[in-house]
Amino acid sequence: MEKPFSQACENNKRPILDILKRAFAHTQKVLEIGSGTGQHASYLAAHLPHLTWHTSDQYEYHDGINAWISESSLSNLIQPVEFKVGVDPFPALPFDGIFSANTAHIMQKHEAKLLMELVSQKLPKGGTFCQYGPFTQSGIYSSQSNAEFHQSLVERGYGGYRDIDELEAWAKRLTLKEMITMPANNLMLVWTKE
Repeated sequence: MEKPFSQACENNKRPILDILKRAFAHTQKVLEIGSGTGQHASYLAAHLPHLTWHTSDQYEYHDGINAWISESSLSNLIQPVEFKVGVDPFPALPFDGIFSANTAHIMQKHEAKLLMELVSQKLPKGGTFCQYGPFTQSGIYSSQSNAEFHQSLVERGYGGYRDIDELEAWAKRLTLKEMITMPANNLMLVWTKE
């Protein structure tokens, strides 16, 4: 099959890698929630060879993810497990890090809440959760284009942007250690579980 391709993934993969090199420096096994096209997984696993990278997503995306995995021929990149928040059980895999990019604003509010609660519960002590995407801070959008994008998401039936205050309230066992400004009005939130 022809590999799926996202221009946004292509644009942001290097800035994301720069953060993960540091955030996951002492991490051994990462669970990626919402692997999407599979682009991030193949790029990040190739550049973070000390990690075992577990992919996960809804079943309909598995063929595309597997196409990227197959082409990459990486021994540290693992085929996806089926996981949709609120439908499938949380993946029963060994991990000490979690990565998720551009998922919270696609999910409905109750799904985003459940995601944060699950990560808060399942991430082992000392683990790191790196969450990338667009968010609001105290209800404020970082740009007019972000406000417009949120509105378009809601109109298309998605949940829209989540506020960092909400995420912190839902992730009771996690501490938001860093909030890093990324290209295209996105943020990387680095959470830890002490």
